Amino acid sequence: MVKNLICCFFVSIISILLFHHLNIYSINNSRVNYSTFLSDVNNDNIIKIQINDKKVEVTKKDMTKYITYIPFHDPQLLHSLLEKNVIIAGPVPQASNFLISTLSSIFPGFLSTIMWFFLTKIISNSNGQGALFFGKSKAKMLSNSKINITFSDIAGCKEAKEDVSEIVEYLKEPGRFQKLGGKIPKGILMVGPPGTGKTLLAKAIAGEANVPFFTISGSDFVEMFVGVGASRVRDMFENARRYAPCIIFIDEIDAVGKQRGTSVGNNHDEREQTLNQILVEMDGFKVNTGIILIAATNRPDVLDPALLRPGRFDRQVVVSLPDLLGREEILKIHMRKVSVANDVIPIVIARSTPGFSGADLANLVNESALLAARCHKIAITMLEFEISKDKIIMGSERRSIVMTEHQKESTAYHESGHAIVGRLVPSHDPLHKVTIIPRGQALGITLFLPTNDIDVLVTHRQKLEGQIATLYGGRLAEEIIYGSDKVSTGASNDIRIATDLARKMVTQWGFSDKLGPILYMNEDKEFFLEKSGSQLKRFSDKTIQIIDEEVKSIIEINCQRAKKILNENIDILHAMKDALIKYETINLLQIDDLMSRKTVREPEGWNLR
Repeated sequence: MVKNLICCFFVSIISILLFHHLNIYSINNSRVNYSTFLSDVNNDNIIKIQINDKKVEVTKKDMTKYITYIPFHDPQLLHSLLEKNVIIAGPVPQASNFLISTLSSIFPGFLSTIMWFFLTKIISNSNGQGALFFGKSKAKMLSNSKINITFSDIAGCKEAKEDVSEIVEYLKEPGRFQKLGGKIPKGILMVGPPGTGKTLLAKAIAGEANVPFFTISGSDFVEMFVGVGASRVRDMFENARRYAPCIIFIDEIDAVGKQRGTSVGNNHDEREQTLNQILVEMDGFKVNTGIILIAATNRPDVLDPALLRPGRFDRQVVVSLPDLLGREEILKIHMRKVSVANDVIPIVIARSTPGFSGADLANLVNESALLAARCHKIAITMLEFEISKDKIIMGSERRSIVMTEHQKESTAYHESGHAIVGRLVPSHDPLHKVTIIPRGQALGITLFLPTNDIDVLVTHRQKLEGQIATLYGGRLAEEIIYGSDKVSTGASNDIRIATDLARKMVTQWGFSDKLGPILYMNEDKEFFLEKSGSQLKRFSDKTIQIIDEEVKSIIEINCQRAKKILNENIDILHAMKDALIKYETINLLQIDDLMSRKTVREPEGWNLR
């Protein structure tokens, strides 16, 4: 309401001044010389004049108006006007002109003040402070009464909780450590993939220790104005010293903590000045007793070495993806907040979700709850968890896509080729499900799930070659059935993944007999020098040729192996195609029947459709 009144006030003032200006402008355009005025008087064309010193405003008998100026004293003018019966008026009172002139004089300054006020509001920081407070910290402080997260609310990172437990003990009883002369780490760097709970663990530390918690993102330090980031770092530590003992948490510290000297152009840019100030505050001349700095990142390899030395981030805590038991505990924590049916078994869901982070599992429970609500159920059943898991892993179903019978058949042969080769090559991950229902960008999906979490981190040559053979199984199945001239482009992503695996086997993992266990390709491509076209060649043209030959050899050998498997099991290929066209999706039980050359049982709940 106040803003509207202010806007109306300004519009009114501008309108008055504009009208006044236009009015003066229109009168000024009607100015004539004194001779013309005398001629009009003599010709009896004037009905009225208004004299204001030497300025004369004239109204003619045809009601047109103009102004003129008396250049000298003319004693005959008054006599001539009276003879012609011209109405003579005196000067106009100056009150209105005074008001307009006053407003005209003060309005520019007033308008500039208002514009400055709104400009400072627009560029003010998130705390509601103006442009004069750019250097103030954006860190938000959560008092101990507002933090209700403890270690009991976190699961799946048992080792990480043990690493930070002594920090909690120090914040609770600092005297016990100081008596022995021990020093608590000044900084803790939490490292791990996205969604593993690094931020949540930092909050739990503050909740367990019952101390204030300052939180800020790395990107909040950097502004377009030089020196702002460093000023905010100083202000943040000054505020923290008032509330010590306390915790400062910087999320995504790689935004300001990247290695110095890798920027394009000037190396002393705003980001590096901010980093320098963080280094000084963490281990400089100032004493930060009772302040523990916790930072989180999923890119520790790009951080400046000065951040990682003892005295700054003394300890690195790895918050990795949860294992089987960790996933079960995480599911149980999130299931407390929703209504779950009796048939839901968390350990079964945990076994089928290897590689899921804590955030993925929270999303799985939430998606299942939403699906159950859409189906008007009072509790989440195992069916909703299974459907939601497939949606997260494979993408949403796209049943609106209309496929011809030939496209359906071709997709069924393609996915059957993946499934049969993946089932029969040694050391491959177990086959979980095959579907020809379009999901995401794929017309069909063959899903394999690892048996344990170690298989996600470490693998061996036999398994890698089996994966390459399986990836080409879909394309080869189409080639066997339809001929090489009718193979579709559906295997483009398979070819890309297989080629990338084969190249890594040769250049990174040492699985080439000709080249040996030597690194030929650096996986880290973040540094500026690695992206530069002026980088020196690390090996000869002959070595590059051998790399290409070895990659091609690995692919050709495994393609021939996959083709042989499909030709020897052509009857299973046809049977699996028929099952996919009939049921659209087959699970492990149906796949076992097909591979044993038995009659395929109907999927669970098929009769209810």
